[in-house]
Amino acid sequence: MNAKTSPNAQHTGERQATFTRFDECSKQDAEIILENYTQFAQEIPTRVLDHLRLLDGDFGGFNVDRLQHSLQTATRALRDGRDEEYVVCALLHDIGDTLGTYDHGGLAAAILKPFISEANHWMLQNHPIFQGYYYFEHLGGNKDAREKFADHPHYEHTKEFVELYDMPAFDADYDSLPLEHFEPLVRRVMSKNVEVAG
Repeated sequence: MNAKTSPNAQHTGERQATFTRFDECSKQDAEIILENYTQFAQEIPTRVLDHLRLLDGDFGGFNVDRLQHSLQTATRALRDGRDEEYVVCALLHDIGDTLGTYDHGGLAAAILKPFISEANHWMLQNHPIFQGYYYFEHLGGNKDAREKFADHPHYEHTKEFVELYDMPAFDADYDSLPLEHFEPLVRRVMSKNVEVAG
């Protein structure tokens, strides 16, 4: 089946594939999809930054909102001389709070997986249980739950992130850098080429 202009394309102004089942996909259809995929993928930093802004004003019971906590975590890491990838991880570590309430670390890790090291990916995925060291016992949980990862190669990396940057980042008087300062870092880190086939 050849690609042609579909009724939906009249609204978007773009060429669209015309198959109704994927097993009918032609080479031309695939090229159209790839063209759109490539453009869409290039805009991921903008979408991520827009989503991060949703944390503005979301306190969740804390004395700073989730955006300020994120900015403060990233600012602390930047001022400590961490590289751009690490700083972006610090900035986005809690971006999953809105849609991944029960696994916000996993969502942040999934978003950044194509762009970051294995160590930083593991750190993002597991930072909530490491943060729990400071409060789980107050909720009837085990503060040492992170110890199940004691032999993991990224245990110390994650423990250090939480101790130095995530755990102390609830200070309403801290002079965090604004989000605009971090936007170029996010765009650079999230601009790596990723293979189409997944």
